[in-house]
Amino acid sequence: MSHHHHDDQKPHSHGHSDEHEHSHAPWKHNGVRVVPGNQLDGNVPSTPGMDRKAAINFARVGAEKLWAGTVTIHANAKTGAHHHGHLESVIYVIKGRARMRWGDQLEFTAEAGPGDFIYVPPYVPHQEINASPTEVLECVLCRSDGQAVSINLDIEPVEKPEQVLWIDPTHPSGGV
Repeated sequence: MSHHHHDDQKPHSHGHSDEHEHSHAPWKHNGVRVVPGNQLDGNVPSTPGMDRKAAINFARVGAEKLWAGTVTIHANAKTGAHHHGHLESVIYVIKGRARMRWGDQLEFTAEAGPGDFIYVPPYVPHQEINASPTEVLECVLCRSDGQAVSINLDIEPVEKPEQVLWIDPTHPSGGV
């Protein structure tokens, strides 16, 4: 009993004040970060017809396991066949119509609209397409690593890339 009582006392007297002081100093500037939507970092090589912006990455907030940002793709934009190595990707469609093709011959297809989430597992060959000939496609993109990885594949895309390509932080040259 007396041993149990001793353990109880410790956090109240000594440990508590230590924790309290400790929690303030580093977290004020290294804790939660808000990145306003109008302050995303578009300082990346761009391509006609697209706009991509980083919100959360290593350079801006020190994120080591995530990349997040926005991707805006003009009408009719398509990528070539590629995959993202070990990275997992999640795409959330805000506006427009996204068509995804995937598989060894890009033989599978699915479409997603506003409010839909798309999950792309590691190493899956895929192609992203703006399914609308007239409307812009706006997405939020998250990846499971701060690093950009894109491996272009020698697969003939089912839908030939034309006009502008889908560009995002891991397809600096358009994914073809």
